[in-house]
Amino acid sequence: MEAETLALAQEIDFSLWGLFARATFTVKLVMVMLIVASFWSWAIIIQKLINYRAARAEASVFDRAFWSGEPLDGLFEQIGPQPDGNSERIFAAGMTEWRRSHRSDGGLIAGAQSRIDRSMDVAISKEAEELQKGLPILATIGSTAPFVGLFGTVWGIMNAFIEIAEQQNTNLAVVAPGIAEALLATGLGLLAAIPAVIFYNKLSADSDRIVGGYEAFADEFSTILSRQLDS
Repeated sequence: MEAETLALAQEIDFSLWGLFARATFTVKLVMVMLIVASFWSWAIIIQKLINYRAARAEASVFDRAFWSGEPLDGLFEQIGPQPDGNSERIFAAGMTEWRRSHRSDGGLIAGAQSRIDRSMDVAISKEAEELQKGLPILATIGSTAPFVGLFGTVWGIMNAFIEIAEQQNTNLAVVAPGIAEALLATGLGLLAAIPAVIFYNKLSADSDRIVGGYEAFADEFSTILSRQLDS
C-alpha cells in the first residue's frame, strides 16, 4: 500500500503551474487576483521610488539656486510662473502672489503676507497629493491580500474534503494535491501583502520627509518676504 501511494504521489505534478491548473475556478480566480495585485503593487513601488528620488534631487538643486544670493525676482524670471519642479512650483506660487499684491503705484495691498502663505500652502498640498498618489493602493493590497489568499485556501480545502468524501479515500495521494493547491493561495496572498506593507511604510515616511522639506522652505521664504514687507 505504501509503495502504491508513493507511486501515485510521484505521478502528481506539484509545480506551481501544476497546482494552479488543478485548482477549482474560484481558487484560480483568487490566485489571478493576487498575482495582478502583486504586479500592481510593484509597479507603484518602482514608480514612487523613481519619483521620490527625482523630487529629492530637484529640491536639492533648487535649494542651492535659492540660497546662491541671486535676487528672487531674477530666479523667478529664470524658472517662470509654471515650472516643472516641485520646489520651483511652491516658490513660483509665492512669487506670483507677491507680485499680484503690488499696486500699480508700487504699494502693497493689505493682507499680502497671509495671501502669500495660503498660496504656498495650496501648492504644497498639491505636491503632497501627487507624492502620495498610489500609496492607498499599497495599503489596501497589504491589508487585504492575506485575507483574499486565506479565502482561496479555505475554499480549496473545502473542495479537497469534498473530493475525499466522494472517493471514500484518505490516501495521501488524494489529500495532498488539494491541500497544496489551497495553501498556494495563502502563499500568493503573503507574497503580495508583505512587500506592499514594507514599502507603504517606507514610502509614506519618504513622502512625509519630502513634504516637510517643502514646508520648511515655505516658512523660510515667507520669513524673507515678511522682512521685505516690514521694511
